[in-house]
Amino acid sequence: MIKKCLFPAAGYGTRFLPATKSMPKEMMPVVNKPLIEYGVEEAIQAGMDSMCIVTGRGKHTLMDHFDKNYELEHQISGTDKEALLTDIRRLIDSASYTYIRQREMKGLGHAILTGRELVGDEPFAVVLADDLCVNEGDGVLAQMVELYKQFRCSIVAVQEVPESETHKYGVISGQMIKDDIYRIDNMVEKPEKGTAPSNLAIIGRYILTADIFELIEKTEPGKGGEIQITDALLKQAHSGCVLAYKFKGMRFDCGSVEGYIEATNYCFGKIYQV
Repeated sequence: MIKKCLFPAAGYGTRFLPATKSMPKEMMPVVNKPLIEYGVEEAIQAGMDSMCIVTGRGKHTLMDHFDKNYELEHQISGTDKEALLTDIRRLIDSASYTYIRQREMKGLGHAILTGRELVGDEPFAVVLADDLCVNEGDGVLAQMVELYKQFRCSIVAVQEVPESETHKYGVISGQMIKDDIYRIDNMVEKPEKGTAPSNLAIIGRYILTADIFELIEKTEPGKGGEIQITDALLKQAHSGCVLAYKFKGMRFDCGSVEGYIEATNYCFGKIYQV
């Protein structure tokens, strides 16, 4: 039903300078896999087979990662190290990868609009790779796809955060229509401290219907002078329906040093049973 997943990956990753001066933040490794690989795995698990990646200057390693490296593969062919490429080979064979460059950094809404040419006129998922989500069962996107089959509208993933942290996120308020599902009536991007409408913060997983593109085009720059996807989604909520889903699983903010270290420690423990 939803076959395309959009990865906005043009940002500079300034919170990780100097590491991100020459390496995309999406290629930062958590144990032995880059962040974007975890996101692609989640999308494929949810039934998607078309990865649409919005890149920027200096992001060529994203393209290289989801392609064959003939010299490397020749060098390790027949050795015990060849098994280390099993996962990425499977991802390369399981999906197509298309790319478009975002020439100006004008916010997440603008990045999503830039991907319109790749996505076309159909519902699609969005993954922000620096939000790493891990689950014992179905991934967050798989959970959201099942909801989309039922409701056929845009859906954002949310989690409860401390009130002291709400100013870092887009925050929603709405009416609970069933367990962990809310019909949104308000969304605020990075509200001032003490003014958030709730403690339900949007994280980097979305399912969006195609009409969002026209709404983004009509959206004026908002917080920080950027085109915010939350502003476009609020318009969509007022004219139709947008749902918020309090997902099952764990999420690590790998855009921050603290979250990145927590994710690395967690994944290391899972892989090596420490």
